[in-house]
Amino acid sequence: MNTGIAQSVRAVDAAAVMALLPVRPRLLALGEPTHGEEDLLELRNDLFRQLVEREGYRTIALESDCLMGVVVDDHVNSGAGSLDEVMAHGFSHEWGAFEANRELVRWMRAYNDGRPESERVRFAGFDGPLEITGAASPRQALTGLHAYLAAWVDADLLPCTEQVLDRLLGADDRWTDPGAMMDPSRSVGRTPDATQLRLLADELGAALDAQAPQLIAASSPEDWHRARLYGRTATGLLRYHFGMADASPGRMARLLGVRDSMMAANLLALAERGPTLVHAHNSHLQRDRSTMRMGGMPVEWWSAGAIVGVRLGEGYAFMATALGTIVHRGVAAPPPDTVEGLLYALPEDRCVVDARRLAAVLADGTPAARVSPWFGYAPLDPAYVAGTDGIVFVKDARRSRC
Repeated sequence: MNTGIAQSVRAVDAAAVMALLPVRPRLLALGEPTHGEEDLLELRNDLFRQLVEREGYRTIALESDCLMGVVVDDHVNSGAGSLDEVMAHGFSHEWGAFEANRELVRWMRAYNDGRPESERVRFAGFDGPLEITGAASPRQALTGLHAYLAAWVDADLLPCTEQVLDRLLGADDRWTDPGAMMDPSRSVGRTPDATQLRLLADELGAALDAQAPQLIAASSPEDWHRARLYGRTATGLLRYHFGMADASPGRMARLLGVRDSMMAANLLALAERGPTLVHAHNSHLQRDRSTMRMGGMPVEWWSAGAIVGVRLGEGYAFMATALGTIVHRGVAAPPPDTVEGLLYALPEDRCVVDARRLAAVLADGTPAARVSPWFGYAPLDPAYVAGTDGIVFVKDARRSRC
């Protein structure tokens, strides 16, 4: 079996990845099985640089707050703000503390310096403004969308004024109450104000669509795309808050599904603009249904990758990443009868594996599912191998931020 696997292995570079794909995808998704491993982030950086220089990719999208990502994109394109400020305010989930993310931003800014706009690289966050403890207020998205429309559209064509939005939004801390994640009764997502805001968000989005010819002609392309981002985010956030107020058993599945739906909408918008490298957890990018256990019960939802994959077809490609060891997390060498164990026996420290050829080899004997002793690492499910376009394998992860 190892001989067959060895024949499906290549060095990790852009050419090897592209050789696995029938066409250059608009969205090339590189998953990771855990967060915070600098080795994986540095591999991502190397691959992105090669994709930019050799394959015409111009955007990288990370699993980070889509609105905060605007801060990073402004910096890499115009130099706005210092690097320290950008790392502090341009990333969610504490991703700004990762040295490899800092190096990515530094490289992108240097690459863009002196280049015409058409040749510059872009940065995007594609996650919603969400954290484990809850969701942001929809204020920034709603007021940003309204301000854009108000600058170009007659006031009588808009459903409300800025003052009405401000009154309905109220204090931001009522939206961000961390207690609402565990106690639906503390969420404002189904209050009369929130219900009215959902209607107004829909009407503002409809105005954006209805006035598109005028808006695209009058404003800059970047302002137009940013207004669309505000519209998607406002609608998604209000839907998420509505789900937070749900006391039914399906509450967590609803919230996880809304989050990945928001991710998918952002990815589809990025695909319209050009080839993009996407980096996030495998579970958000896989084509298969995502599952996890919460409170001892299984929860299932469709990932962003599954949603985007059926929309784009060959325009979406997914490379899963798997690890051999994470010694500093107590994840030792994988059992030899697992997928990771078979790959760990190869001499390469890191490689790209042709997933379809690997699946054909594995068909001779189904490997065991690996069980991680650390909750933060999600082993590769043998049943999902055939659903990937390739597997990036890193033998040992030696460095993390923590």
